[in-house]
Amino acid sequence: MIRRYCFILIFVVTTVSLFGQAGKDTYQFLNLPTSARIAAFGLSNVSLRDSDINFSFQNPALLTAKTHNMLSLNYASYLAGINFGSAIYGRNFGKKNYMAFGIHYIDYGTFLETDVTDQVLGEFTAKDFAINIMYARQLPKGFTVGATLKPIYSVYERYTSFGVALDLGANYTNDSIMFSAGLAIRNLGFQFTGYYSIDGQQHRESLPLDIQLGISQKLWHAPLRFSMTIHNIQQWDLGFRKEEAGEEVVSTNSKAADIIDMMFRHTIFTIEILPTKNFYIVASYNHRRRMEMNVPDFKTAAGFSFGAGIKIYKFHVGFSLTPYQVGNLSYHFTLSTGLSEFGVK
Repeated sequence: MIRRYCFILIFVVTTVSLFGQAGKDTYQFLNLPTSARIAAFGLSNVSLRDSDINFSFQNPALLTAKTHNMLSLNYASYLAGINFGSAIYGRNFGKKNYMAFGIHYIDYGTFLETDVTDQVLGEFTAKDFAINIMYARQLPKGFTVGATLKPIYSVYERYTSFGVALDLGANYTNDSIMFSAGLAIRNLGFQFTGYYSIDGQQHRESLPLDIQLGISQKLWHAPLRFSMTIHNIQQWDLGFRKEEAGEEVVSTNSKAADIIDMMFRHTIFTIEILPTKNFYIVASYNHRRRMEMNVPDFKTAAGFSFGAGIKIYKFHVGFSLTPYQVGNLSYHFTLSTGLSEFGVK
């Protein structure tokens, strides 16, 4: 059974690795962190399997027996008045079948609608939504596999779009050595209706495919856990491009980057301090974000993320801080609880 699932995952990886154009896809909000802890982990983690149900947004195979009856609400204050958030609830069926139901959204705010003479005609909004239906199955010898179905709806003023994405994931956890590893293929899917048509034909765009592999290791004699996540495995060149004088040129922070620099753009490093089971402190480094936000002769903490969480009574409270540039910070808040503690079975 395990070999069968591994074969399916390897086949999918080798197939979809031929596709993917980072930064040129629609529904980019699917890559935003869905909780304070995930944001503090530098954007993603697909390996850590514990009682935090929010990690299943990254990898459905991270659902566990402990996520049963877990409810989590998340809110983030992003840049330029943008805000986004998520909600998720876990429900298990039997000892080996785990499910969760969630939604995440982004609200770009309210905009003025004007005509060509700059006369104000009114206001409009722009929003993206995705529903998450997750399922995971526990297999023998520490393995878990899972999948997430994500219907997506987007509305920008009068322009709307509908699509569906699929996440596939696998996890291996060995509690005896405090080690876990995960693989996630995120945002496989199709845009059924585009935002506009050309000659009566729908203009469809690709989804932001992201294949991720991660490991987490906790130390035996110290309250520390280290994680490393490798993202965008399907595409080597993560350099960005810009236009100058109407022509597309490669940024000096792209092709000029050497092999080592490009390799580190695929990695996120995280360290957790875990003095007790009800308290954590997290710091991470995302090299790709660092390079993309880097401005010559200008100091910035971009690439780093920080967070902490604590359990107060029956509630888990989390907070994270992500700097982009001086004065441009993103804050994320999480409130989670286990409904079983309130008598819900």
